[in-house]
Amino acid sequence: MSTPDSYYVTTPIYYVNDSPHIGHAYTTLACDVLARFMRLDGRRVKFLTGTDEHGQKVEQKAREAGIDPQAFTDQVSQNFRDLAKAMNFSNDDFIRTTEPRHVRACQALWRQLKANGHIYLGSYAGWYAVADEAFYDEDDLTAGPGGKKVAPSGAVVEWVEEPSYFFRLSHWQDKLLDYYARTPCPVAPETRRNEVVSFVKGGLKDLSISRTTFKWGIPVPDDPAHIMYVWLDALTNYITAAGYPDVDGSEYRTYWPANLHMVGKDILRFHTVYWPAFLMAAGLEPPQRVFAHGWWTNEGQKISKRLGNVIDPLELITKYGLDQVRYFLLREVPFGNDGDFSHRAMVNRINADLANGLGNLAQRVLKMINASCDGTVPQPGLLTAADEGLLAAAHGLLARVRDELEQQAFYRALELLWQVIGEGDRYMNDQKPWSLKKTDPARMGTVLYVLAETIRHLAVLIQPFMPQACARLLDSLAVPDDGRNFAALEARRLAPGMRLPAPEILFPRYVEEGQGAAAPA
Repeated sequence: MSTPDSYYVTTPIYYVNDSPHIGHAYTTLACDVLARFMRLDGRRVKFLTGTDEHGQKVEQKAREAGIDPQAFTDQVSQNFRDLAKAMNFSNDDFIRTTEPRHVRACQALWRQLKANGHIYLGSYAGWYAVADEAFYDEDDLTAGPGGKKVAPSGAVVEWVEEPSYFFRLSHWQDKLLDYYARTPCPVAPETRRNEVVSFVKGGLKDLSISRTTFKWGIPVPDDPAHIMYVWLDALTNYITAAGYPDVDGSEYRTYWPANLHMVGKDILRFHTVYWPAFLMAAGLEPPQRVFAHGWWTNEGQKISKRLGNVIDPLELITKYGLDQVRYFLLREVPFGNDGDFSHRAMVNRINADLANGLGNLAQRVLKMINASCDGTVPQPGLLTAADEGLLAAAHGLLARVRDELEQQAFYRALELLWQVIGEGDRYMNDQKPWSLKKTDPARMGTVLYVLAETIRHLAVLIQPFMPQACARLLDSLAVPDDGRNFAALEARRLAPGMRLPAPEILFPRYVEEGQGAAAPA
């Protein structure tokens, strides 16, 4: 059982059949924010991402490219590492399913499932979608172009007949339903849980878990004519990275079961039906939670290669800025819902929330401290009810944000933070420190100190979402590196008399080309 002070969060491992897109960035960003938050909150974190490199689809793509499958996966896997670096992701591990440690873990899991009586040899005849690497029932299919049958994903299916090993999935219906009934619920959001429960209550069939018609995959132990079903292979990555099959090792005992598997809604069934059944059949604990988020559209249109509107996250970073993109993706729509990316929405978030919001508040306060307090943290006097109210709002943020992120409610967490930014703006406008400079300089110092303390709290708590911008803001407040975690929020205060560097613009306004220079904020 994982330890209480640990936190293990995973992305799905991304299939190496194409270049990374906004969906990959979105999923990994959500995990990155959680990992950063938990580290700042004093927990031991393991944050895993990686690439899924086996299967018939990869074998075909490599053949089309005229190169060996391993060389093909080496190239494409690197694209996902490059994305992680560009997006400033803080993953602790990057797993590839072609690694020896993973082959060892998969074959150990297979042997355990077989030893426990949950695998048998039979013959498979049915519909298979190479694009999805998934089997489908006749009832799942619809008619496609040219009379071909297509899966719900839109992938063309083909009829497959071959010898196959099967997993006794049909035996796990009741135990899976018990798993879904746990508190807290292991499948989220609730709409996805209801979808999974309905599917399982409808009855489960045994699952084909090996193929013989291609070779690019992990051989079945003691029967190398069979290759493991790519999803059994892929899902095992989560325990591979936790040290399996060494279940008595410190890594496994610290981090398994995982606190959270983050996935897109298209792979919900694999993670909430097949995966927990595999684990329980092997005598292992299932994950504590699986969260399935929604998809993005582009300016109201479904994203597809055919339409040519795939969103490249690297292009977004170049155009709008890294932390601006990170903020937008988790602020624009409630996490779990589908969202629409649009240039106008991005610009509105940059200018309203970042430039005119956090950036403007910080700039106003720090510029006034620089000009009116000789560039040093002012000495506060007696606090009024208004002072206490703003500080209480800032001090109360940690517990409230923690609660929201435990539920993967990124939108609500950011909403709470920006509410306090708004309270800080109103407080400054009400207190008018620029007027107090002439009439009551001591009171001006108190007001500016309260504002600077509020900004310190905000900067520390917003770090997981926008680490680079918040690092610059904390530099502007002369907060040392060891004062930027959550334990330091209450344990330390800004020291009156400390010299602050000259303030810099945190977020320039986004100005359309040809409309003039960006105004400072």
